[in-house]
Amino acid sequence: MQQEQVMTRARLVLPGEVVTGTVVLRGGRIVDLDHAVSALPSAIDLDGDYLLPGLVELHTDNLERHAMPRPKVRFPMWGAVQAHDAEVACAGITTVFDAVGVGDPYGQGFRAQNQGELLSVLDALEDAGVLRADHRIHARCELPAANARALFEPFAHHRRLGLISLMDHTPGQRQWSDMDHARVYYTGKKGWTDAQFDHEVQLAPARQRDHAGPNREWFAAYARATGVALASHDDTTAAHVDEAHHLGAVISEFPTTLDAARRARARGLLTLAGAPNVLRGTSHAGNVAAATLVREGVLDALSSDYLPSSLLAAAWQLADEGLLDLPAAVRLVTLQPARAAGLDDRGALAVGLRADLVRVRAVAGHPVVRGVWNTGRRVV
Repeated sequence: MQQEQVMTRARLVLPGEVVTGTVVLRGGRIVDLDHAVSALPSAIDLDGDYLLPGLVELHTDNLERHAMPRPKVRFPMWGAVQAHDAEVACAGITTVFDAVGVGDPYGQGFRAQNQGELLSVLDALEDAGVLRADHRIHARCELPAANARALFEPFAHHRRLGLISLMDHTPGQRQWSDMDHARVYYTGKKGWTDAQFDHEVQLAPARQRDHAGPNREWFAAYARATGVALASHDDTTAAHVDEAHHLGAVISEFPTTLDAARRARARGLLTLAGAPNVLRGTSHAGNVAAATLVREGVLDALSSDYLPSSLLAAAWQLADEGLLDLPAAVRLVTLQPARAAGLDDRGALAVGLRADLVRVRAVAGHPVVRGVWNTGRRVV
């Protein structure tokens, strides 16, 4: 039987308030919360630091960054997963949906390759007891890609698959509605020439006709049949959200306009925005600012997107700027994303839930992670 752990003199960030007190862990769960300081000699004194639930990350491309650290450079999956796992854990993330790009209309790069090896690596590391975070799979399905369904196959019906998102990054669509922004991205990030960009734009209508529509229906039907959570990506208009709602989506990832976010709220979809957007004060693609969504009351959750450390920092900044109180800001990165993904056993400091915890000290107004526990096991 796992030994009981007592942590005391902590500022407990509960779902609705912050109190100084004590938490008791046993068997990987929280078994008691007390608004008092323990006098037990064995109690761990947190010295007034904050104690938060472990962060829940629904969408991070961080694994891709480790697996392909340079263009055309493929790093072994074993090393990529371990580096990614350590980085997210040190950022306070105890549940992570590893975003895996499924399909590439252009037949090149990481997302055009079979990523099934990831599953066996995660399973082996988990069996050895060395993973720091609980890793699940977010299959990012690129709808205009002819190879999307084939590349999805290794993840179909796997126990780690917990989220499917429907994406369309075609220049002129959704996030890239502004063709000037799209041209800058594709020529800068992907190294295309202007002539190649223009050529791909000419091919886009045929890809939309032949692949985007059929793939959208197929992946949505798969999610409904299996109960896997479904997200719509880069909704730009109310019509995009209405379509997502009709297909059964429960999450609107990174809506690019305030109108789309408002529609998502009206339709009951959780609205997810980027934590880097909060920290920078703007979207890297020229879309709506996440802080605007907060002010308008239509932001439900944050994702670190491409920088794990941004998740906690963004929640802290929203509280520091007075846009939300600290419990509400913390819910954006814990309770609300957990519930959207169908996880009801984590996301809050509450009796009976998993003992996924993050110890945080505020230094010059910024959060510093000082310890992380996954089901009561200290991993950082």
